[in-house]
Amino acid sequence: MQLDIFQVDAFTHQLFSGNPAAVIPLKNWLPDKVLQNIAAENNLSETAYFIKSDDSYHLRWFTPTTEVDLCGHATLATAHVLWQHLGFFENEISFHSRSGLLGVKKDGDFYTLNFPTDKLEQIPTPEPILRAMNIEPIGTWKGREDYLILVENQAVVKNLQPDFRILGQLEARGIIVTAQGIEADFVSRCFFPYFGIDEDPVTGSAHTTLTPFWAKRLGKNELTAHQISKRGGLLKCHFKGNRTDISGQAITYLKGSIEI
Repeated sequence: MQLDIFQVDAFTHQLFSGNPAAVIPLKNWLPDKVLQNIAAENNLSETAYFIKSDDSYHLRWFTPTTEVDLCGHATLATAHVLWQHLGFFENEISFHSRSGLLGVKKDGDFYTLNFPTDKLEQIPTPEPILRAMNIEPIGTWKGREDYLILVENQAVVKNLQPDFRILGQLEARGIIVTAQGIEADFVSRCFFPYFGIDEDPVTGSAHTTLTPFWAKRLGKNELTAHQISKRGGLLKCHFKGNRTDISGQAITYLKGSIEI
């Protein structure tokens, strides 16, 4: 069987930055084991699969080790593939997912994701995070899946060198470390060793956690964000109560086919 495959750099307008995702259109779902094996072979933080369903699409995401409930950059990459390569022409795409109905709108060169907003609860910082990060956080919060760690400034975020063996012991999707930004409203880095990804270059779904946090802290609902990983990425975020809009650009790196 031959399948089309696209690789897209998301949350960037230039190649070799942002977050790369593989996107594979399907006519019918393949066995989960096959989907997982393809994602492992791709060895990207996410591989997205989608199938057409009436006037919308069903969308799933796999890391190299597991299926996940929500992924922003691979959703943006999938929308980019539909608009740029597969002839989709309407202004909005609807995706059915494990996190419910997700929307993506196109506005010029930007794609805007509409995702459910995370809910945060302040907690004591788990001891493994303190050991792995070697920092003194201002505070720690827990969302649905991730920990959010607030630190003093952008330099602390940039200079982090976590011990991923320790972080991987936390039974949570990931750890988001954030601070107020210099050129953007806030900056972050995101670590997901429990799901096989030490550091994710740009994490759209994490901004459903970051956006309400910074909207409240800064007293405004429209924010700019910079994920300061090695590849880096820029996002525009809009807090809308129960929903959060996350906007970014994308560029195609690869079009090809795979044999299974």
